[in-house]
Amino acid sequence: MTSTEDQITAAFTDAGCRGWLRAERVGATGPVIDISGDAPVVAASVYKVLVLIAAARAFDAGRLDPHGTVRVVPGDCTPGPTGISLFSDPVTLSWLDLARMMITLSDNAAADVLLAAVELDTIDDVIEDLGLASTRVVGGTATLQRQVIHDTGALTLDEAVGLLGSNNTIHDSAAFDPAYTTATSAADTNAMLTAIWTGRAASPESSQIMRTILSQQIWPHRIRSAFPFADVVVAGKTGTIGPIRNEIAVVAFPEEIPVAVSVFTRAARSDAYLPIVDRAIGDTARIAVTALRSADVPGRAGLDGGRDVDGVDHRRE
Repeated sequence: MTSTEDQITAAFTDAGCRGWLRAERVGATGPVIDISGDAPVVAASVYKVLVLIAAARAFDAGRLDPHGTVRVVPGDCTPGPTGISLFSDPVTLSWLDLARMMITLSDNAAADVLLAAVELDTIDDVIEDLGLASTRVVGGTATLQRQVIHDTGALTLDEAVGLLGSNNTIHDSAAFDPAYTTATSAADTNAMLTAIWTGRAASPESSQIMRTILSQQIWPHRIRSAFPFADVVVAGKTGTIGPIRNEIAVVAFPEEIPVAVSVFTRAARSDAYLPIVDRAIGDTARIAVTALRSADVPGRAGLDGGRDVDGVDHRRE
């Protein structure tokens, strides 16, 4: 192992979790930081990036009108800690804003409505087209929630979450095993992000919209916490279920080629809140990104007007 990989492994160990990580420059050759990056891992809500790509392609093909509206009834929605399922009344919003809710808030209801519209077969097409060898989507968030309820013997989702959050009794679920649930790998999620940033995932216009939406994610407690600078763009997606805590992101410093970094973890404890693991996700991302920025590879500086491979000027206040 390199010194960088040793530091990353130590950070995971200190946080009491297993960790998988891959970091690399977007659309450029050069060194890669990798900690079991090809190993299958539980995707959790990271799968919503695939739904975003499928929706963008549906917009491009005219199968969905991004500005067409859809009415969503909270009582009919997949439950979640954020978003539409918490609303008191039905709402009408565009398909594009539904996608925005799915990513920025990790809205489970929005994700399942959008997945039903684009259909699971389209997700499989995206996986095949992008060559994601370790990625599989078995269903949306509602599917995962039913699995957790079944595996714990609970009657409701709240009861299941309470059982899984207790360290007094061991409860496990197939939803925490990449062999039986929606899964991916750090290498695959970096490939997803790279496809979005280089324009391969969809049309140039839709790719730009996806980059913007990913940069609007509201959660600052994982990778964003490691780069608390006004001129650094962190665009990503978190994923959390039981002991699983993840985030994938593109980190862009001014006048530098951005870095894709994917971090997946499984904690030894079952607490609903584990800030030490959240912090480890940020710390390991910082270690990896810093190592790549220090490496002698093209793109550190001297790019055209500060514009990198995503075509966005990152020199901003």
